[in-house]
Amino acid sequence: MPQPTRLARAARNLKSCALGLALIISASVHETALAKTLARVNGAEITENDLKLAAEDLGPKLPRQLQGKARESFLLNYLIDRRLVAQAAEASKVSDSPEFAERLAYLRDKALFEAMIGQVGRDAPTEVAIKAAYDELSEKQQRETEYHVQQILYASEDDAKAAHKRLVEGADFNEVLGKASKENALNGGDLGWVSKEFVVAQFGEAALNLRPGRLSDPVKAQTSWAIVKLEEKRQKILPPLEQIRVQVQRYVEQKAQSDLIAKLRESAKINREQSPSP
Repeated sequence: MPQPTRLARAARNLKSCALGLALIISASVHETALAKTLARVNGAEITENDLKLAAEDLGPKLPRQLQGKARESFLLNYLIDRRLVAQAAEASKVSDSPEFAERLAYLRDKALFEAMIGQVGRDAPTEVAIKAAYDELSEKQQRETEYHVQQILYASEDDAKAAHKRLVEGADFNEVLGKASKENALNGGDLGWVSKEFVVAQFGEAALNLRPGRLSDPVKAQTSWAIVKLEEKRQKILPPLEQIRVQVQRYVEQKAQSDLIAKLRESAKINREQSPSP
């Protein structure tokens, strides 16, 4: 039998949830009143708004081929079944249990969290905020260097040294690159513009010190040996805003949401009294 303290806590949670849900319902009465009624289950309405919420909730879990009217029909049937079971649960006094009250409190917090985070995310990406974020990212990017790198890969150090000797003596890099695949089934190629971290991870610090147009000595590169040619260096360039607007907007949204949580944590009194049970 539940302890009195647990029952009292559950009762308080249930009262809090009921009040919160009442406020939410009250705030949405006007919108719900305008929503088209799709079905009635023992007199209780299911509206287009209910269908929209179900689509948001279940959408990622539904089969992709379920589209159009078939999708709407599936969701409406789901809502009818859910309402029937909910009515049966009410009749059976399932909602009177402390376990239900605790679950309802959890779901209420989750719904409020998602609503608040969603609203902050929607409000954050103004044109001014997007432009400011782009300028900030652009400034950070300009402090980084990118490297345009080509490589020729060999299975053994001896093969790499022999190829390096030919290159030093004047052989064309692309010609040697083309022959590499015939010699030992490894050839390499143009890596394009890569970051400092990538260069170091693949070829070591020495590759960063090459001058444009120069070759490295053969270096161990994971399971092969590489000859690296540095074509160019440049300060990292951010693409024009219109090319990456979606990504910048998402960055602004996520930053605003993270800033909100950080601010709330900073001003809150949080006591971790004990660790969760294993």
